[in-house]
Amino acid sequence: MKITFILPHAGLSGGIKVVSIYAEILKNRGHTVNVISTPRRSLSIKQKIKLFLTRGKWVFHTKNEKSFFDDKTVNHIIIDKYRDITDNDVPNADIVIATFWITAYWVNKLSPSKGVKVYFIQGKEAEFPNIPHNLVKKTYSFPLDKITISQSLKEWIKNFDRNSNIFVVKNSVDTNQFHATFRNMRSEPSIGFMYSDSWIKGSDLIADVLREIQDTFKYLRIYSYGSCDIDKSLFMGLNIEHTTQPEQSRIRDIYEKCDVWLCGSRMEGFHLPPLEAMACRCPVVSTAVGGPLDIVQDGINGFIAPIDDKNKLVELAVRILSLSNAEWIKMSNQAYRTAIIYTWDDAAELLENHLTDLLVQK
Repeated sequence: MKITFILPHAGLSGGIKVVSIYAEILKNRGHTVNVISTPRRSLSIKQKIKLFLTRGKWVFHTKNEKSFFDDKTVNHIIIDKYRDITDNDVPNADIVIATFWITAYWVNKLSPSKGVKVYFIQGKEAEFPNIPHNLVKKTYSFPLDKITISQSLKEWIKNFDRNSNIFVVKNSVDTNQFHATFRNMRSEPSIGFMYSDSWIKGSDLIADVLREIQDTFKYLRIYSYGSCDIDKSLFMGLNIEHTTQPEQSRIRDIYEKCDVWLCGSRMEGFHLPPLEAMACRCPVVSTAVGGPLDIVQDGINGFIAPIDDKNKLVELAVRILSLSNAEWIKMSNQAYRTAIIYTWDDAAELLENHLTDLLVQK
């Protein structure tokens, strides 16, 4: 098959990571795969000032920003400037896939020669802050074949388009990159999280949770990573070892340092870091969002708490950190087993077969 993925700016978001994995695997399976994206949209003066106030430094996007496609061999084309992607940018193909709400508008306008039109939906974009919700909701009724990444997200999409057939392909984890040998609890209690300055990711909630956990465990070690520098004012009083834009090979080391991986997200399609942490034998405590809801079994490989429930997150994290070494090892091993039973190759095969079926049906 000839397959084209249409992306917005191809940076370091989880959704871009998933697309990069599928594009590379499909290419390695013998398909002709092209990825077409835009440069990052320029920041307004207002946005630059807001980032300066939150991060304490001026932020200017450059052409040398990192991308999950940097280490991939798939053909990735970045168009000349941020604008709509049109027929002139897209080769004729069998399948063309929109990967974000704005790209659904672009793909919907493409000519039939560009391929069967597919909409790969990875999040509840119609509920994201600072996004035109009505415009997003409209995309769910476009005549595009829909694929999503979790059962809960499928049911959510049906709120906007009950008659749509939606195919689910759950995310996996690269166990060549994320793995750990048998290990014990750390000599000092340790916890980790992924930092983001997006309200959706709940870093403000995590900061409050960590302060309360630190009241119980005086020598608590805290590790984090993210695509931007941490807001030190938000985490005042906490001693955090933070890594900004770590090499992908180093993220495993961060997971492996932790006895618990904490997720405070308020909204996710399928949040990958908890599953990556599990592959590194780290139990997870997470809010009830996509991803953790699909993989975490309470008391077996981690725990789920209601969204924005600080007290429950504290209680569950403390419960794991208070386990005996033998009890923790049992939970750690179960987390690892959860991560390895379903691979990216399994997921890519499901996606490949579904795209083939779409071609036959058309």
